[in-house]
Amino acid sequence: MNEDLGLRVLSEIMQWNDDEARTEFRWLRLMARLKYDGYRDFQAGMRFIESLATWLQQFGTAEQRRTAYDFVRKALVYIGPNEMQRLVEQLYPKVVRDRLVRMVAKERGIPPYRVYADEDARRAVERLRRQTLFMGLSDGARIDGLRHSNVGLLNNEQLVVSTQLDTEKWQDLVGQLEDALEDKQAKFRLIYLIDDFMGTGTSFLRYNEQKAKWSGKLTKFKESIGLARQGLGGKQIFADDWELCIHHYIGSHAASTIMVEREAEARSSLRSEGWASAVHFSFGTVLPAKLPIDAPGNDFGDFIKLTNIFYDPIIRTKHTDVGGKAHLGLGYGGCALPLILDHNTPNNSVALLWAETEGGEREGGLIAPAMSPLFRRRQRHV
Repeated sequence: MNEDLGLRVLSEIMQWNDDEARTEFRWLRLMARLKYDGYRDFQAGMRFIESLATWLQQFGTAEQRRTAYDFVRKALVYIGPNEMQRLVEQLYPKVVRDRLVRMVAKERGIPPYRVYADEDARRAVERLRRQTLFMGLSDGARIDGLRHSNVGLLNNEQLVVSTQLDTEKWQDLVGQLEDALEDKQAKFRLIYLIDDFMGTGTSFLRYNEQKAKWSGKLTKFKESIGLARQGLGGKQIFADDWELCIHHYIGSHAASTIMVEREAEARSSLRSEGWASAVHFSFGTVLPAKLPIDAPGNDFGDFIKLTNIFYDPIIRTKHTDVGGKAHLGLGYGGCALPLILDHNTPNNSVALLWAETEGGEREGGLIAPAMSPLFRRRQRHV
């Protein structure tokens, strides 16, 4: 479907008069070209305007369609590739370098602003930079982009795409570090675990009530380095005082506060020989506290009603239950975000944006409506 035809169809669906159509067409053309057409998971041959027309037709009345369209017009937040690349580029100069400087300043008892004026301190920063390892928690970490944006500062031997490494890879990383520093006792002192987005933080760290223990990506990382030490015959990979830094390019306001508390609760369970002396959280950007559509003061009550009316419970799984909310109308964990990332839609966003089902009879005789997504989501387990 070409753009002009898509707009005419959309105008008929929305029942716009000529003046309304002209105004909305200008906005739609602008936003489609500037942002939304770049979404990576549209079906072949489909772009935003066609997807919007299809999406709106699932709503039964003209009033419901206006409510849904107003939500897209006024609430939707789309983070495109340029914004994401900027967040990747800012990781080292805004977050990592500051930590390196402050660590060296503290160790030498000098103010941070004096570090680069002191030759020995400057060399200590360079050494500490090489003792920093960057690891991706998923492909959203964009390790390749991080590598390219820091040529001459970081090298290939301190950037790895996964946290689950075999013994041979760990041995290679440590060996490369020893050679680079010309020190057979050299160890990593800072580890950065990197991902694109954190909504609730439950996939990273949560308490599993059934197993009565902490679980998530953090505990899996802890287990993997324990296995690596065993495979290396007990050889240390990290310095005794090594620190763990968890960085997400984007975080919800809730995640930015709750993760510090959650890690503090889990600390006694995580602490063991060889574990980090400190754990730090950082974010490239934190979404506003008022972004969730159900936040106090927001006026999206009519759209929230739609998330209950046009809802298929089949999207609930054992993985989504981890978020603590059985009903996913407002998204995983009830985050209620109107958020789209250019490479995928978080399941923390309201389900009407991403859920795709055929509808039908469900448990208890419920006849569920089919759900048509505006931005299709590639499903990943929590």
